[in-house]
Amino acid sequence: MPSRMRLIESVQDLEDRLATPSDRDLDAIRRIEGDFIILGAGGKMGPSLARRIKRAVVAVGSSSRVLAVSRFSSADPVRDLSRDGIEAIPCDLLDRDQVAGLPHCPNVLFLSGRKFGSTDRPDVTWATNTIVPYHAASRYRTSRIVVFSTGNVYPLVKPDSGGSIETDPPEPIGEYAQSCLGRERIFEYYSREYGTPCLLYRLNYAVDLRYGVLVDIASRVYAGEAVSLAVPAFNVIWQGDANSYALRCLAHCASPPRVMNITGPETISVRRAAAYFARAFEREAFLNGEESDRALLSNASACHSLLGDPEVSLEELMQWVAHWIALGGETLNKPTRFEVADGKF
Repeated sequence: MPSRMRLIESVQDLEDRLATPSDRDLDAIRRIEGDFIILGAGGKMGPSLARRIKRAVVAVGSSSRVLAVSRFSSADPVRDLSRDGIEAIPCDLLDRDQVAGLPHCPNVLFLSGRKFGSTDRPDVTWATNTIVPYHAASRYRTSRIVVFSTGNVYPLVKPDSGGSIETDPPEPIGEYAQSCLGRERIFEYYSREYGTPCLLYRLNYAVDLRYGVLVDIASRVYAGEAVSLAVPAFNVIWQGDANSYALRCLAHCASPPRVMNITGPETISVRRAAAYFARAFEREAFLNGEESDRALLSNASACHSLLGDPEVSLEELMQWVAHWIALGGETLNKPTRFEVADGKF
């Protein structure tokens, strides 16, 4: 069945789609006063989130500035962001003095974090996921902060459970997930002690056509490689929708922090996804290993009730991914490792 949204044909088309604000985004910008700063803007989501906010600011005639902060390993992202009217600020967020020198902004989106390599250098992961939050929470304790976190802070659950909800107690598996809970606790401390309005944004899993769980599975099916069943199910959300929710969550920060699960409404089985892509590519799907009875799953019904359903459905997203892989679209070669059940990344 054809998608109600046209397929994506190029990286430029993809970037444009990710950065185009929705009507709900424009309404949010009209209600939010002041400048916006994105800390950790050099990662996978930061640039498109910055561009979405900037486009929304321009569209509604707001005078708010949009600032993007990262170490920026090269001059290219600084140039590209600046060309779009975004103020790119190089900064090592592990350096307290550099963070202290950042401009004040009433609206903060905290995206900094480290996942892969945690097994080899857990010290770096802990520093990135706890010391950087300490610097940011201290510097911006009079601002409102949306703190990007992860569903990895929850335990594995049964695929038919509907997923973990925000009131479930955290049970992080492995040092990466433990350090992410540490990040949350740092912001929670500042929120409770200083009244900083925060929202803990537990994302699980965003899909940009260049990476994501669906991209991992589709790529393996297309290449004739086996797809692991070690973790039998997952949740996904189009990264553009994740960007939109992040912006709109600024209006729902609270002290103590509000917790919000961010993902799509469906639980998708690995078998189902592999079979879908096998049909799309007209080839066989090879499955590997025994199917366990536990998976990392989040229930985002609270988000959907408050902010509305994602604009891009699972069916549309799977069509986009299948088309992208079949046409040889660019990928980042950064597997999500969704099949990891022991927390070792």
